[in-house]
Amino acid sequence: MLEWLNQFLGNHPFVSILDILIVWFIIYRLIGYAKQSRAMNLLQGIGLIIFAKFLSQGIGLQTIDWILGQVISWGVVALIILFQAELRKVLENLGKILFRNRQSSRNPSEELIEDLKKSLLYMSKRKIGALISIEAEDSLAEYIGTGTKLDSEISSQLLINIFIPNTPLHDGAVIITDFRIASASCYLPLSESKLIPKELGTRHRAAIGLGEKTDALTLIVSEETGAISIVKNDFLHRDVDKEELHELLNKYLFTEVEKDNQENENSHIIKNLLTMLRSSKGGKKNE
Repeated sequence: MLEWLNQFLGNHPFVSILDILIVWFIIYRLIGYAKQSRAMNLLQGIGLIIFAKFLSQGIGLQTIDWILGQVISWGVVALIILFQAELRKVLENLGKILFRNRQSSRNPSEELIEDLKKSLLYMSKRKIGALISIEAEDSLAEYIGTGTKLDSEISSQLLINIFIPNTPLHDGAVIITDFRIASASCYLPLSESKLIPKELGTRHRAAIGLGEKTDALTLIVSEETGAISIVKNDFLHRDVDKEELHELLNKYLFTEVEKDNQENENSHIIKNLLTMLRSSKGGKKNE
């Protein structure tokens, strides 16, 4: 069968175009992912080293060319060791594209959004600090394990009670997974970004740090100002009001329709490609 496909499509000009489009799409997605993480600086450094390698080779700087060759040869191993977390995330995202995780793509109910809104607005009015992370596609199991496991249903009363000052669970983050409170008083990774304004505290840095590593949605209530903020994919929405809070929760939590639309669009593209192949095949037969 592979030999038949090779004979049928091997010399077809459309296959070459499809090959270029696939490579372009992969590079495009990698650059898009790199812009949302520290990998962008890494790609720029790699590009500079490769450029210097070709330049030194062309000019005839043999010593520099040999050194850069060694750096590139051993750099692959070093990158795998240093960026194993980022590589794991890339592979996980690739698996999500090929095999959709239907268990985690369920839509939350209106009650969940109402409970989140009610608790956030209550704590905001009274300047009760809060940090709530909602698991999406990326697993938060390693962070759930750092806190006190609850595995309880979500309610505004419970969320408010957890963050009341001087209670055992108020310090840290609440993590919600599968529309249940999985754990409280959890430790989240702090962002080391220098772009974060200095007036933002540890809660905001933890929320942005989690957004840099996962696709979780994190809700923050400032203990100093009572302002509500939302972090998604290291993007920070600061000082959101009641209406904006409702809009953002709907936008980030109700994702099933958007995923279905994207799948339909991908299916439409594949059908068009197959149609072009069949049409081209029919044209050859007519000739």
